[in-house]
Amino acid sequence: MMMRENAVLAQLAEAATCFHCDLPVPPDTHWRVDIDGAAQPMCCPGCAAVAQAIVDSGFADYYSTRTGFAATATQAALVPPELQLYDSASGTSDPADPSNVEATFLIEGIRCAACVWLIERRLLRLAGVQSALMNVSTERLQVCWRSDLCKPSQIAATLRAIGYAAYPFDPVRHGAQLDRAKRTLFRQLFIAGLCMMQVMMYALPMYLATDGTMDADMAALMRWAGLLLTLPALTYSALPFYRGAWVNLKSGMLGMDVPVVLGISAAFVGSVVATWRGVGEVYFDSITMFIFLLLCSRYLELLARRKAASALSRMQNALPASALRLTGYPDARTTELVAPTALAEGDLILIRPGDAVAADGIIIDGASSVDLSLLTGESQPQHRQPGDSLPGGAVNVGQPVVLRVTYAARDSTLSVLMKLIERAGQGKPQLAQWADRVAAWFVTLLLLLVVIVFALWQWIDPARSWPIAIALLVVSCPCALSLATPTALAAATDRLVRRGVLIVQSHVLETLQRATHVIFDKTGTLTLGRPILRHVDMLGAASRAWCLQLAASLEQSSAHPLGAAIVEAARADASLAPGGAVTDLRHVPGQGLEGSLAGVRYRLGSAAFVQEVTGSACAEVASTELTAVYLGGSGGWLARFDLADGLRPDALDVVRQLQASGRTVILLSGDQPGVTQSVAAELGIGTALGGCLPQQKLAYVQALQRDGAIVAMVGDGINDAAVLKGADVSFAMGSGAALAQLHADCVLLSGRLSSVCEVADAANRTIAVIHQNLWWASLYNLIAIPAAALGWLNPWMSGIGMSVSSAVVVVNALRLRRGGRPMHTVGD
Repeated sequence: MMMRENAVLAQLAEAATCFHCDLPVPPDTHWRVDIDGAAQPMCCPGCAAVAQAIVDSGFADYYSTRTGFAATATQAALVPPELQLYDSASGTSDPADPSNVEATFLIEGIRCAACVWLIERRLLRLAGVQSALMNVSTERLQVCWRSDLCKPSQIAATLRAIGYAAYPFDPVRHGAQLDRAKRTLFRQLFIAGLCMMQVMMYALPMYLATDGTMDADMAALMRWAGLLLTLPALTYSALPFYRGAWVNLKSGMLGMDVPVVLGISAAFVGSVVATWRGVGEVYFDSITMFIFLLLCSRYLELLARRKAASALSRMQNALPASALRLTGYPDARTTELVAPTALAEGDLILIRPGDAVAADGIIIDGASSVDLSLLTGESQPQHRQPGDSLPGGAVNVGQPVVLRVTYAARDSTLSVLMKLIERAGQGKPQLAQWADRVAAWFVTLLLLLVVIVFALWQWIDPARSWPIAIALLVVSCPCALSLATPTALAAATDRLVRRGVLIVQSHVLETLQRATHVIFDKTGTLTLGRPILRHVDMLGAASRAWCLQLAASLEQSSAHPLGAAIVEAARADASLAPGGAVTDLRHVPGQGLEGSLAGVRYRLGSAAFVQEVTGSACAEVASTELTAVYLGGSGGWLARFDLADGLRPDALDVVRQLQASGRTVILLSGDQPGVTQSVAAELGIGTALGGCLPQQKLAYVQALQRDGAIVAMVGDGINDAAVLKGADVSFAMGSGAALAQLHADCVLLSGRLSSVCEVADAANRTIAVIHQNLWWASLYNLIAIPAAALGWLNPWMSGIGMSVSSAVVVVNALRLRRGGRPMHTVGD
C-alpha cells in the first residue's frame, strides 16, 4: 500500500507544474506549500520560500485572483534582483551575534505617516524581524532581523504585497527616485490645475445664473462639459489617493487616503447622477479644486522632505568616486585612477584643487586651504600644511597637495559618519508615535461620524445629506495631524547637520528639552585635550622671552605634547631670540632634553634632571594642579614652565547658559581630583568628582536617574562609551574616539562645545513648533468638522480648508531650518 502511494505521488510530481511560477516541477522533489488548505507543489526552495511568505503575510488570495504567470518565477516580480543577491551578503552583522543582521532599505510609494505605520506593523509580524523603523522624510527603512529565520527577499516580498517597493539603500537611486516622484507629482498637479480652471469656467455661469436666465439645454451642456473635464483629474491626477486607499483597505488599515477617496468618489458619483438626470447639484468644480489643492500640499511636503534630507545626502555623496594614486613619487608624479576602496594605508594620493579627499591622511607635500564645512559646519576654509591631517570628505580649495593615507576609505572619518547616518532619523520620538496612533484611530472615528451625520441629514433634509457628507469627508482629512511632527523633526535635523551636529537617535531633541542635569567629562570635552602654557615662573636673571625662546629651541625636534605647547607659546611671543643655534641636542627618555648654546650647557625637563646640571635644588615648588617643566644651565636655574590642559574658549559660556536654563551642571573626570576641582572652580561648576573610573561614572549617572533626574552626558574618548550609552541623552565630541561616537545619541562634528547649546535651543524650538502644529491640527478639526456636519461648509470650501491646514503645518515646521535665538530657559 505504501509503495503504491509513493508511486502515485511520484507520478503527480512528474506531471505537476509549480503552483507559484508554473515551471515544471523536477522529479524527486518534495517542496510543498499549504495554500487554502491544499498542499501545492513548488519547483524550487526559492518559490517555496516566497509562496510561504505570501501565505504567512495573509495574502493567499493573491493566487486566486491572479490572471496569469510571469515569464519566469513570480519571485522575480515580487523581489528585485538586487535583493535576491542581497540574501547571500546583506547588511551589517552584530559581532556578538552574527545571526542578528541590520540593513537599510529604500522604500518607494511612501505617501504619509499612515504608510509608515502600516510598513512597521506588517514587518514586525514577519518571523525573524526584530525591529523595523521607517523614516517618512528620507524614505529609508531600517530593519533588524535574524538571518536564520528571515531573508531580505522575504522582507521585500512582504512589502510588495502591501504595495511598496524595497531596494538596498543607494544614494544615487534615492536621488533618482525623488526626482522621478517630483516630476510625476508635478505633472499630476499641472493636469489637476488645468482641469480645475476649465471646470470653473463652465461652473461660474451656473453660479451667476438666476432662475430663468439659463435654459435647460445650456445648463445640461455646462454639466456635461464639467464631467468630461473632470475625468483627467479623476483618472490621472487622483491616482496617488486611489492607490493609497487601496493599499490601506487591502491591509485592513484606514489611512488618510481613505476619506479623501471616499469624498472624491461620492462627489463624482452624485454629480454624474445629477448630470444624467438633469436635476440636482453637481460638484465637478469642488472635485477638481480638492484634487488640485491636496496635490499642492503633497508637492509642498515633497519639497520639504527633499530639503530635510539634503544635508545628509550631501554628506553621503561627499566621498569622490575615484582617487589619483601616485606611483613614482617623489621621483615622478605619475598617477593612476583608482577607486577609493582600493586605497590602503601608506598609499600616496594627489589632491588637486577642487577635489574631495578620498581617505583620511597626512599631508607630506604642499600647503593649501581646505573646506571642512560638510564635516564640521565650519564655513571658513582652514589652512593645512605638511604634517597636518586631512579627513576624508574635506575639499581642497587651494593648491595641490600630496597625502599619505592613514586609514582606508572604509575606515575614514566620513565612513564612520556614514554608519552613524544610517542610524540617524530611523526612530520616532514619543510625540510622533502618539500622532501616528491618533491619526489611525481618527480616520475610523471619522467614517463612523460621516455615516451618522449622513443618516441625520437624510431625516432632516435629504437634499443636503449628500453634499454635507462629502464636505465632512474632505475637510477632516488628517494630513495636518500626520505631518505635524515628522516635518518639524526633519527641518530641525537638517539645520543642525548644516551646523555640524549629527543627531543619531530620534529622541535627542525631545529628551534634551526635558533634561535636568548635564554632566561633562573634562579632558577633550571641557578642555582641548592638549596642554598649553599657563604660566612662566622666572627663577633667574634672564628675561621671560629669552627663556621661552631657549626652551623652544631645545624642543624643536621633540614630538612630546608638552614640548609642542612650549614651541607654540614661543611662536606667539618671538620678541627676543637666545642668539645662535642650540647644538649637541640630546634627548633623555622620561627626563628631558639637553643642549649647548654659546658653550653653555642647558637642560629642559623634570626638576631632578635639571638639578644635575645646576648643582643645586630648586627652591620653587610647582602646584600639584599643573605640570611643571624646568629650565636651567650650568649657571643656575632659569625658569619653570607651568602647563595644563587648556579650557575650550567656549566652555565658560556653555556652562553659564546651561545653568541659566535651570539645569544642574556636573563635572565627572578620570583625572586627578585636584585638577578636576581647579577646572570646576574656573568654570563655576558646583559639583565635580575626579579620579572616576568608567564604571563609577555610569553608577553616578544611574543614581541620579533613580532619583528622577533626566541626565544628558557630554564626553569624549573610549572610557566614556559606557556612560554615554547609559545616559538619557548623550553627546560625543566630533574629535573623540569612534567608539564614543557610536555609543552617543548625538555627535558634535564641529568640535565646538557651544553646539550643545545650539542643540538645546533647537530642542526647545522644535518641541514648541510640534506643539504648535498639533494644537493647530486639533483646533482646525474641532472647528471644521462640526462646521461641515452642520452644513456650514460647501465641499469646495472644505477642500481649501484641508489644504491650507496642511500647508500651515509644513511652513511652520520649515521655520526651524533658519537660525534661532540664544537659549535662556527650559520652557522657551
